[in-house]
Amino acid sequence: MPELPEVEALKDFLADHLVGRQVVRVLPVAISVMKTYDPPVTALEGREVTAVRRSGKFLDIDADGLHFVTHLARAGWLHWKDTLPDGPPKPGKGPLALRVALETGEGFDLTEAGTRKRLAVYVVEDPELIPGVARLGPDPLADDFDEKRFAGLLQGERRRLKGALRDQGLIAGVGNAYSDEILHAARMSPFKIASSLTPEETRRLYEALRGTLAEAVERSRGLAAGRLKAEKKSGLRVHGRTGEACPVCGDTIREVSFSDSSLQYCPTCQTGGRPLADRRMSRLLK
Repeated sequence: MPELPEVEALKDFLADHLVGRQVVRVLPVAISVMKTYDPPVTALEGREVTAVRRSGKFLDIDADGLHFVTHLARAGWLHWKDTLPDGPPKPGKGPLALRVALETGEGFDLTEAGTRKRLAVYVVEDPELIPGVARLGPDPLADDFDEKRFAGLLQGERRRLKGALRDQGLIAGVGNAYSDEILHAARMSPFKIASSLTPEETRRLYEALRGTLAEAVERSRGLAAGRLKAEKKSGLRVHGRTGEACPVCGDTIREVSFSDSSLQYCPTCQTGGRPLADRRMSRLLK
């Protein structure tokens, strides 16, 4: 799933390629991708793109005050085309969900792999009308997101750190991959209760949160949209690396599986050397 660093890089890439250009066609291929119908998607046609913004994991393309907003979900992606194919795209069983064409002949496709279709596109006059945007918590890379504000968010939070970091209503933009990376950098168990952190632990987690995301954004800066997935994977130290050696201590990276996702961690770095029981076993080794 694209998370804050990749969506930030896509935002910068699209700002360079879209702003000042006119939208001539918006062609939904999979109708299910459209989550709004008024204004119609055709209302974007003939408008000039004036800005591209990011809200959490949402991309917002502003076309003269009308907003094309997309959430790429788990398996969605954006593919830039210097020259779009001739003729309209044909509906079918392929991954193509929507195409946006510019007057220059350039444009982009939104695609979604797999059978679980969660890619979402909205056309709205105000992004705050989108429930997922309206509920977003603060952006962890915002200038006003300081340690005091972070500590306030965790106060009274009885969930485990893994779940708290992934909650878009608490902190916007962090998903499954970067929550693993942040907790590894902070040397904390993913199952530690958020409200139990000491002031020193809170500081350490705050620095890991900001540092991990900022480093990932910097690695992605200036990359073309097609290279962002590979860059993300190459920069991950524990997520998706079950069975490999931890780059910090050399211990074997372990995994905990859930019904529709998994997490990875290093026992030596994060849990005092104790392995966590797979959640499918319905208990945690203590």
